[in-house]
Amino acid sequence: MTGAAGFIGFHTAKALLERGDEVLGIDNLNAYYDPKLKAARLAILERDPKFRFAKLDIADRSAVQDVFDRQKFDRVVHLAAQAGVRHSMLDPHLYVQSNITGFLHVLEGCRLQGVQHLVYASTSSVYGANTRMPFSEKQNVDHPLTLYAATKKANESMAHSYSSLYGLPTTGLRFFTVYGPWGRPDMALFLFTRNILAGIPIDVFNEGHHRRDFTYIDDIVQGVLGVLDRAATPDPGWHSAEPDPDSSYAPYRIYNLGNQTPVTLLRYIEVLEKRLGRKAQKNLKPMQPGDVRDTWADLSSLTRDVGYRPRTELEEGVGRFVDWYLAYYGAPA
Repeated sequence: MTGAAGFIGFHTAKALLERGDEVLGIDNLNAYYDPKLKAARLAILERDPKFRFAKLDIADRSAVQDVFDRQKFDRVVHLAAQAGVRHSMLDPHLYVQSNITGFLHVLEGCRLQGVQHLVYASTSSVYGANTRMPFSEKQNVDHPLTLYAATKKANESMAHSYSSLYGLPTTGLRFFTVYGPWGRPDMALFLFTRNILAGIPIDVFNEGHHRRDFTYIDDIVQGVLGVLDRAATPDPGWHSAEPDPDSSYAPYRIYNLGNQTPVTLLRYIEVLEKRLGRKAQKNLKPMQPGDVRDTWADLSSLTRDVGYRPRTELEEGVGRFVDWYLAYYGAPA
């Protein structure tokens, strides 16, 4: 598993270990956000004797090749990437290096070793300028609004080429605004919680009116494991005259992984305020460049194929995050 010390990677690796799988975790532990948080996640995983860790950068071709040469993997979960939609406008070269070149190295490793199934992270951001809701995997995604989204769209195309040329089963998961304990410090819930507790105003873009399909981490992990256990196969109903974007004549699949219950950012903040017992000071601001106004996942394909159903209500999920945050960082004086 790549990105094992990351937010989603940590929770996914933990769930795999808990069900008895052996996991080799890969991460470069970069400083995009606090490396201490990544180290703390990693320390929990390393308590399990079925977990091993390799510190390396997936953009390092020889290092990735060496891991695949020395190990035998049945399945690969690829969650490593340079995260951050807005940061991709500040350092675009880093995103191409990690998200495209790094993904190529993983694809090559899987191809050469004959991996049974590659599951990789895509994003709801690929829907870009689309406004028809809910977002369906059958929609066109040719209009990304950020380079980050473009790199993930490229991953989906690269995966299809390897599925088509080499018969490598690949499944891409378009994650929708994941939140929960051990979350990333650059994400809204973390930023809002920290600032509200410190009495610092929070920036609320689009004046809080855009909607997000906030998805709790345990539901995300449920979807990842369900897909991982069901290797992609060719779609017998796929036809080249009317190509379906989410499947193929090759062993290739794309799924949305969300909550299917979008809420406004203002509602998200309201739930957090209630759980913290404090009101937020809000700096109401316009929409940021590259932001998608609304997200809403159509989950019909994932429900049909793996029985996926998100179970965590927003109030419960936010409450669990706050409980973790206060336990990890301590309650303010």
